[in-house]
Amino acid sequence: MPSKESRKEAIRQYKERKPLLGAYAIRCTATARVWVGVSRNLDATKNGSWFTLRNGLHRERSLQDEWNEQGESAFEYEILVGIDEDIHPMEVDDLLKEQKKNWLTQLSAQPLP
Repeated sequence: MPSKESRKEAIRQYKERKPLLGAYAIRCTATARVWVGVSRNLDATKNGSWFTLRNGLHRERSLQDEWNEQGESAFEYEILVGIDEDIHPMEVDDLLKEQKKNWLTQLSAQPLP
């Protein structure tokens, strides 16, 4: 069992970590359809997406319909590009928009909100 100090240190490090931002794709392996989005926290995005999809609440109707038809096992979440370097906060939105545009074109994908 870890000591109280090491546990506190692990918690402190977790709280101080920067979330990974970048572009991601949700793929349906059964139909080869792809949806692309960007996020300021790629680690949390999959959990949020899967939660809304499981509950029939996803904002992207085409993705939700495909999920309902094919089932959860037919879907994959993929981080396309993670941006972990220090970026000025004023540049983040433009960078994410650029990444989304590039990946949508490259993968012939549908956009996620």
